Amino acid sequence: MKRIWLVFSQAVTVLLAVWFVVATLQPGWLRGGGNGTVSLTQANLEGGSGAVPGGSFRLAALKAAPAVVSINVQQKTRAKSRRADPWFRFFEEPEEDSPSGGMGSGVIVSPEGYILTNHHVIEGAQAIEVTLNDGRSALAKVIGTDPETDLALLKIELPKLPVIVLGQVETLQVGDAVLAIGNPFGVGQTVTSGIVSALGRKQLGINTFENFIQTDAAINPGNSGGALVDANGLLMGINTAIYSRSGGNMGIGFAVPVSTATQIMASLIKDGKVTRGWIGVEPRALNAELAESFGIAKDKASGELPKGVLINGVLQNSPAAKAGIQPGDLVMQVAGQAVADVPEMLSRVAALKPGETAPILLQRNGKSMAVNVTLGTRPSRP
Repeated sequence: MKRIWLVFSQAVTVLLAVWFVVATLQPGWLRGGGNGTVSLTQANLEGGSGAVPGGSFRLAALKAAPAVVSINVQQKTRAKSRRADPWFRFFEEPEEDSPSGGMGSGVIVSPEGYILTNHHVIEGAQAIEVTLNDGRSALAKVIGTDPETDLALLKIELPKLPVIVLGQVETLQVGDAVLAIGNPFGVGQTVTSGIVSALGRKQLGINTFENFIQTDAAINPGNSGGALVDANGLLMGINTAIYSRSGGNMGIGFAVPVSTATQIMASLIKDGKVTRGWIGVEPRALNAELAESFGIAKDKASGELPKGVLINGVLQNSPAAKAGIQPGDLVMQVAGQAVADVPEMLSRVAALKPGETAPILLQRNGKSMAVNVTLGTRPSRP
């Protein structure tokens, strides 16, 4: 019995000595389960030598960055209309009269090789080369584009592609931290951070259909088509435009929400184009001068103009004309949903399927009336 106790005591003494030496010289071995490694999450929680610093977005960048690609385009002569507005500079290289190269970014959104980017990045492309963050490259095929949201869908054929995780933009709030990932000025993949400055930005005159996420994360030429991700590395938007007087970053950037991008992607994969409803009217925002011209009275209780969109003109033989809509009518609802401004009305109509009949609530000569409109197909923008 004494011999057994002696052996046990000596074994415990040796184990304690080994533990003391390891705890002193290699404490990470104990925290990492003895394999000499510590995960980023563990290090962050335990404050070990490999810990992620407080406030770092390292994990979000590691998660999202591999799926963000650089796009190099051999282009025909570009139309100059997209850069005519000095207040809004799109992410393009300086234009030339001869065929030239363009650059931008894109986001891999499926294992099959589908890549979301901007229409203006690949507009007029003769050849499109996509370069991954791991150094691989491939020529891309254009699946389809939608100029009215400035989105495009490409596809490449490569094995084992990194794919970004899609987020839910409904969870995003003003003040949330976001990262912009792309290839500004062709220097290589770059990650910048900022916050969500505003949501639902529209009436900017950039696209026909607008519902932008605004951010102050640094975005520059070449970032266009890249990813806007949240602090968890989830895709929240496709970086599209900046407000700038110099052409560089001024802290006001705009991204198309991921919800819009995925809807457009589904249509492009299915049909190669986006089909929208159309009624054939010229809508205008209502103001005091127009209200007086068309005899639209203010609300007696509030003293304010009624909420709605003024019909300034109706195309001949259009769905609206056939339904009896007239210039001077005030559209207040489309398919049971209120409309307060022109972008909202366009979006409500566009969301309906061509051939579908929808009720439109009007105000005419101070009286409310409803008409049923059988929608046509919105013509493609040149």
